Amino acid sequence: MVKNITADGWRNRLADWFPDREFFMRSQGQVRFIKVSSKVQKIAALVVLAALLAWGISMAVMAWAQYQAQAERSSLLEREARVATTQERIDAYSGDIDKVAADLAARQDFVEAAAAALPEDITDQSEADTVSDSASEATETVSKISALIPEAAALAELEARQLAFVERLTRFADRRAARAASAIRQLGLDPRAIEQSASQEAMGGPLNTLSTSADGNIDPRFERLGLSMARMAALERGLQGIPQVAPANPESISSGFGYRRDPFTRRGAMHSGLDFKGPRGAPIYSAAQGTVSYVGWKSGYGKTVEVSHGNGLMTRYAHMSRFAAAVGQDVAAGDVIGAIGNTGRSTGPHLHFEVRINGRAVNPRPFLEKAPHVLKKARAADAPRQPGE
Repeated sequence: MVKNITADGWRNRLADWFPDREFFMRSQGQVRFIKVSSKVQKIAALVVLAALLAWGISMAVMAWAQYQAQAERSSLLEREARVATTQERIDAYSGDIDKVAADLAARQDFVEAAAAALPEDITDQSEADTVSDSASEATETVSKISALIPEAAALAELEARQLAFVERLTRFADRRAARAASAIRQLGLDPRAIEQSASQEAMGGPLNTLSTSADGNIDPRFERLGLSMARMAALERGLQGIPQVAPANPESISSGFGYRRDPFTRRGAMHSGLDFKGPRGAPIYSAAQGTVSYVGWKSGYGKTVEVSHGNGLMTRYAHMSRFAAAVGQDVAAGDVIGAIGNTGRSTGPHLHFEVRINGRAVNPRPFLEKAPHVLKKARAADAPRQPGE
């Protein structure tokens, strides 16, 4: 009985919230009535509620993914403080020197592969406080092993040098990643989104595990280096994919981004890119490194080329007279991908250039104006120092 009363109460309340409504419209002396039933209103309310719920769930999933990534990084930093003690390393050398030698050989391969991916100048330790420092522990380990197990002294010294080099590599990768992240923020983008996008890219290959101890575990300092290098690589790839080269003569911009009077209808309309006027056949350049994702005709755009730069960023080049690129082709910033034309909805030869992030058009001008200076500064910071500098 109580349940029925409650159900009836809710029905009555919904009926009060969504009564049948009538609207009238007056046009040219005529009056028209439009009726919106209670059922239609309820359905519309459910659709809006479902959309809000889906948005809330997606935001929660993104927040949880970021929390997990941060938690994993924090856990690794905590583990760095609990690396193998001197006594544990002595026990390892005492148990099986051949096994230790094999582990160190595998570690040396890892170190050499990591070093090959970085420039020669990695001596700057301005961010030493962000990475562990095993110098004193390694010195003590070498001293004790040399005294207790003389035949293992050379291996202990090699291990100490490896750890010192790994920590230097990690500092260098962290410093490069920080510079790339700063440059990305200066260009109005979120480096965290670029990292997250990179972690979701397709990848694979044979499993080659790196064991740095007899029990099969990996030293957290090596794992930290791997994470730091992956973050650096992702951010620097993202930086290279940001529009940084004018696709045509930058002094020939004839129409900007935003609302303008449409040249055909003469009414206000949104212009989603920049127009570069120029003679038919003048070259069009890729604004950044990427992969050609579309070549063909688009309604309104005419002959069009689109280049995907990763991380949801895409550039579009329209009204071309001819193509100089193919789908799947990798292009660098400044590569010729087509020529200016007058195809599609166009009043004369020009290039219509768009920058889109996750499908949404954004103003290309800030990228073209700021990116060259930001990238030049970031690259100058990574250039090897000359003697005496």
